[in-house]
Amino acid sequence: MQNKDVSIELLIIACSAGGMMLLMDLLSSLKEDVGFAVLVIVHRNEKYASSLEQMAQHKCVLRVKSAEEKETLQAGTVYFAPAGYHLLIEKDRSISLDASEPVHYCRPSIDVSMQSAAEVYKKSLVAILLSGANRDGAEGLRAVYKYGGKTLVQDPSAALVDVMPRAAIETGAVTAVLLDEQLKAYCKSLVEEN
Repeated sequence: MQNKDVSIELLIIACSAGGMMLLMDLLSSLKEDVGFAVLVIVHRNEKYASSLEQMAQHKCVLRVKSAEEKETLQAGTVYFAPAGYHLLIEKDRSISLDASEPVHYCRPSIDVSMQSAAEVYKKSLVAILLSGANRDGAEGLRAVYKYGGKTLVQDPSAALVDVMPRAAIETGAVTAVLLDEQLKAYCKSLVEEN
């Protein structure tokens, strides 16, 4: 599971229902000045105020912010996809926010972000999919896998809501299925390698 052959440039962590606690734990494991950017896609409703970024900043020593239109992804920063927009990565590694139709009833959609990132980052991308209640993320992981990136899924037996990780596993495009502690150890190993 090591990444010594390819340097990681982007880590995507995505979740929906039941994934928030593990998400925060994974972010807190990124203790040092990492050599990659982190993109977080969480199903969130724009109708409700959210303090996800502030919660994450309390757990994480890296800079945490809401992603903004046209900004370029920078190593050592955690970007959250804002509610009400799909987040895409352009060829120049800048962010594009899109308000087109929801995918799997969600905007932001995990699939949309992972598919666009896969085309840009290819083998230097790691995508982690956690607990959730729909199939969003399965096709995104398939794209990451197709372009040579690493795809990790929370073990459905550990997920509070197992629909999302099971859908991803069914694609056959998953590098590894890991328990929560294994996912935390993996994130720590990324810090040590980069």
